Amino acid sequence: MNILEKFQTVIILLAVGVGLLLGQFIFFEQNAQSFIIPFLLLMLYGLFLTIPLHHLKDAFKNIKFLSVSTIINFVWTPLLAWGLGAIFLTDHPALWIGFIMLMVTPCTDWYLMFTSIAKGNVSLSTSVLPINLILQVLLLPVYLFIFAGTIQSVPISTIIESIVLVLVIPFTLAHLTRYLLRNKITFLNKKLVPFFSSAQIIFLSLAITAMFASQGNYLINNLEVIYILIIPILLYFVINFLVARTVGKAMKFSYEDTVSLSLTIIARNSPVSLAIAVTAFPDQPLISLALVVGPLIELPVLAIVAQILLSLRKKQLNKN
Repeated sequence: MNILEKFQTVIILLAVGVGLLLGQFIFFEQNAQSFIIPFLLLMLYGLFLTIPLHHLKDAFKNIKFLSVSTIINFVWTPLLAWGLGAIFLTDHPALWIGFIMLMVTPCTDWYLMFTSIAKGNVSLSTSVLPINLILQVLLLPVYLFIFAGTIQSVPISTIIESIVLVLVIPFTLAHLTRYLLRNKITFLNKKLVPFFSSAQIIFLSLAITAMFASQGNYLINNLEVIYILIIPILLYFVINFLVARTVGKAMKFSYEDTVSLSLTIIARNSPVSLAIAVTAFPDQPLISLALVVGPLIELPVLAIVAQILLSLRKKQLNKN
């Protein structure tokens, strides 16, 4: 856990602030948008590069855990996100779409850090990571078409174009890089992958800065979205935490495996959703704003969840 990972929330907040400040200058407001997608592409390229898909077979060594986490992440969670949006966000369709996009994409990075903090089964969490990544890439356009289509018209061509641009291209380039450097494993694993692993938060922050700069004045007038989103986001975390505890007990998972399930179904992958939102809905910055607000709430919540799990572990050990 390096210094950048420790201060992700602070870095994102600084990116938002710098973007809003730069957005007050006409030059930056008019030109910043052209930098958003390139920074997101670099971030996603780095994300995909750090995930070796040849470990896919590891996920199938624990079929019970894989089945449970997959059903919760890709069946239960989309329905929960749509339902919470229907209750709290019907008057804010753009935020509803952003909320759904945030919640249907399981995290592929920092949930491992919090799993480790809570003394969970990190290797088990790592094994399902490639599955979660592939399924969210395949299913995000489906969710977007089904759920967002019930809120407002979303052309399927726009969804396909954005998926190809910000997911298929960096995904393909990342694994092409791995293939081309297969005979230079030391350089790949000791230099290139560590660089992009650390730089992901920088590229994401630069994209956020550019986004807020390009829509600065508009977004300043809509900062109340934090108050609108905080209740459904917190409810999502609370409900899925209780789901993980209940399912973990029903399936007789160990403490370590239950922690892995908890963090896998709670943590979300806002960068992937943000990349899609920026390309699919360039004229609706509130959708993107919802995806930026999400991790500002999520990261402190994950830290709290890790401490709650440790507390439960301590009580369990004391009983034994």
